[in-house]
Amino acid sequence: MKHMKPIASRKIPDSIDWVYEVKYDGFRCMLEWGKDSVQLISRNDVDLSGNFPEVIAACKAQQSRVKDYLPLKIDGELVVLNNAYQANFSLIQKRGRLKKSDAIAEAASARPAGFMAFDLLMSEGVTLTGQPFADRKRILAEIFSYDVNLEEILHYVGYTNNINSLWKDILDYKAEGVIAKRKASRYQPGSKHYDWLKIKNWRTIKGFLTFYDPNNDYFTVCVYRNDDVVEMGKCKHGLDKEAFATLRELFLSKGTREEEGYRLPPAICAEIHTLDLLKGELREPEFDRLLPKHSAASCTWEQLQLDLAMLPETVEASNTAKLFLPSRGLTKGDLLVYIREIAPYMLPFLYERPLTIIRSPDGVKGESFYQKHLPDYAPDFIKGVEYADGMHFVCNNLDSLIWFSNHGTIEYHIPFQTVEYENPLEIVFDLDPPGRDQFSLAVKAARLLKHILDDLRLISFIKTSGGKGLQIHIPLPADSMTYEETGVFTQAIAWTLEKRYPDLFTTERFKNRRGDRLYIDYLQHGEGKTLVAPYSPRKRSDATVAAPLFWDEVGSELRPEMFRIDNMIERVQTIGCPFAAYFAAGEKQVLDKVLTMIRS
Repeated sequence: MKHMKPIASRKIPDSIDWVYEVKYDGFRCMLEWGKDSVQLISRNDVDLSGNFPEVIAACKAQQSRVKDYLPLKIDGELVVLNNAYQANFSLIQKRGRLKKSDAIAEAASARPAGFMAFDLLMSEGVTLTGQPFADRKRILAEIFSYDVNLEEILHYVGYTNNINSLWKDILDYKAEGVIAKRKASRYQPGSKHYDWLKIKNWRTIKGFLTFYDPNNDYFTVCVYRNDDVVEMGKCKHGLDKEAFATLRELFLSKGTREEEGYRLPPAICAEIHTLDLLKGELREPEFDRLLPKHSAASCTWEQLQLDLAMLPETVEASNTAKLFLPSRGLTKGDLLVYIREIAPYMLPFLYERPLTIIRSPDGVKGESFYQKHLPDYAPDFIKGVEYADGMHFVCNNLDSLIWFSNHGTIEYHIPFQTVEYENPLEIVFDLDPPGRDQFSLAVKAARLLKHILDDLRLISFIKTSGGKGLQIHIPLPADSMTYEETGVFTQAIAWTLEKRYPDLFTTERFKNRRGDRLYIDYLQHGEGKTLVAPYSPRKRSDATVAAPLFWDEVGSELRPEMFRIDNMIERVQTIGCPFAAYFAAGEKQVLDKVLTMIRS
């Protein structure tokens, strides 16, 4: 059966008759799940099962749980998830092109794809297409009892009646868009209906037009990168007939004739909707309007990056061209773009934690200062928290994070508990070598610590400090340990390592007594103390960040300067977030051995 296609719309229907789902960017396909076979069939009737063995394996692992519903036919999307709202279209494209089984197996292991189940066409062999969408969805929810979780392969895509709340999430996470569905709608193939609508989360950019091809009616869109004209793709659709005819006539009458069309110097500007920039080319560009009074000189690569980042409207970015990180040639605008893009991965670690920030309004070479009290000029969307010494603040949302960044914040430091709890929600070991030249000491200490923590059955995570060391995090269940208990534990582990390797490691607080040894800072983990947050930039001219790592990356080739604001976004979207399972691990952390050790 052919898939039901959503109809493109600029407007979101707003009535009790409609519900709303996240639109994911991937491969539309049908999951045909029988008692003896599982298949993934694309909308072009291509069998994708061999390209996504991890999805097939996940279905087979759930076979006994869903056996009473078989055979099933489920409509959905094959994706590689960056986060719960955003899929990685580039990676799913690569997966779809792989042919060799070894390459497919390697890709499936490194970054598993997922199946986003959003509709049910058959259950127990009974066709359900004639039933209302709300009824089909209810049965689908029974089959998939878990929502979007990055650790899972099979995902149930829920819906909401609150479009305003969902659209805020779509904007914050830079998701592809929303699907609006009429609750009473029946499933029908094709697009001859008005029951499913797709509303895309367009980025709006500005570019100038340099070339017109009369054979296909495409105009070439460009921006300036330094003094060079860089092509960003071709655009055809979106203008009304009159505007299109005027634009076409301008190129034909004023342009220089070339082999395939007509060329004009940079002058004609346009505002263009696009989904993103993929391999240097705009995805699905559409004209929004021509800009006859706009200067081509203002259509720059730097402005393009800011426009694609979709900074929240609550913050007016200022001084974006100011040089902030000189050794990398990075500006305040580059820092804003980094913070905007990393926000979905960083914000969970800031949520409800009193923040201490380091502000450098003129960049890392200028004056800087710590701040932990809420400034009186802060906007209402930044939450204040009252303490004995005054009003502190937390950073719970994208608007707050971008506001801080726009006011020159470079570093974000957080305590080990949220405002709700007095006890720590994590244990952290700070491994601090004398300098970056001795970073190998941090690697050695981290690997030794990992063995100890594994023996204690503790799930641990590791990140660079962004400076010269490494930090090992152990997430904890809420109220499972006091600061006094975590202090006993961190001291015992630190002293154990120091005793075993006295020439390499020390717990000596005074720097002049450490020599060339690595300092195991267990005292930094305590009530009232803070540590740099995951993904936070550091106030260093080489633009390093506190980068979460996978444990298998912690080896002789590891260096802290490998992880910077100009490459972290590509890293996290390519290999995933190493801390993605952090909070789930904390909830299920087994502390029996630790508590026995410290309470005996």
